[in-house]
Amino acid sequence: MNVAVVGATGVVGETILRLLDERNVPIGALGLFASRPRSEPVRFRGDSLDVRAASEDALLDFDVVFFASGEDASEHYAPALVERGRVVIDNSATFRMRRDVPLIVPGVNAEDVRPEHRLFPVANCTAIVLCTALRPIRDAAGLRSVRAATYQAASGAGRRGLDELVEQERALASGDPEPRAEVFGRPLARNVVPQIGAFDESGWSGEERKIRDEMRKMLALPELHVAVTAVRVPVRTAHSQAVFLETRQPSSVAELSAALARGPGIVYHAEGIVTPRDVEGTDDVHVARLRIEPFDSAQDDKGRNFALWSVGDQLRKGAATNAVQILELLLAKGFVAA
Repeated sequence: MNVAVVGATGVVGETILRLLDERNVPIGALGLFASRPRSEPVRFRGDSLDVRAASEDALLDFDVVFFASGEDASEHYAPALVERGRVVIDNSATFRMRRDVPLIVPGVNAEDVRPEHRLFPVANCTAIVLCTALRPIRDAAGLRSVRAATYQAASGAGRRGLDELVEQERALASGDPEPRAEVFGRPLARNVVPQIGAFDESGWSGEERKIRDEMRKMLALPELHVAVTAVRVPVRTAHSQAVFLETRQPSSVAELSAALARGPGIVYHAEGIVTPRDVEGTDDVHVARLRIEPFDSAQDDKGRNFALWSVGDQLRKGAATNAVQILELLLAKGFVAA
């Protein structure tokens, strides 16, 4: 199996390469691409690989192509690659909401993959973490509504976002003039910014709409009530969510705890807390602070309204890990030959 990574020098592309190595994914030839050639080679499994400029002809030499760059690249190259039988795993938002394209999170909706599928968008990073945490609850008691406040790391804006946060923190710590905020609109260091994406006429941001729409698709609940406030916070790579949900059937903390503890890709914390720094560099979604809302505590401690806290690394589970897990799923099903 020959594999290409477009955007190999970006933070998501670098993480995909690291995971392909860590998870021992079988690779015959590996091709690294960017918008232009890079003078510095990249090391992978002991080899020094050149980073070439992406082109359709060059990408057709590979069986599987990861896109870890902007939407322009996947929109330009992916349709032709899919038409020629290549598998495309795309970290951009370009194809996520197409009706004929599955939005896969292994552990949430792997059953949606069919042999004829060749195009696999990677979902919004926050939606991935949320759906991983909510799938066991959906299966145990159903879901009527989900409301969440998200606390999203600087890495969600790529390397520029991480660099801007570091530069602002360094300036504040040393007493130097703070660099102008360009990536996040407002300074992120020692601050929170309650806007990710442009606001629509009703005041909802682009990120909030993505999370709502993609959660409904991945959980196969097109009528699910979802309301999100998305906030950028001065954290490096892990996203967090405070989630308030209503189940369809009465349930209890004990029942939902048991479901979460069995959930694939979940680390459930029955006691204590978990923070973004705790999960940086890991591949699981962590869930903690599950509780029933006090006014809803009925007989036998059952009710429909619950709250929880979830955390996941944005670069890994929210992007690169999910992309590599999609390839592993295709290999396991025999839809891609190793």
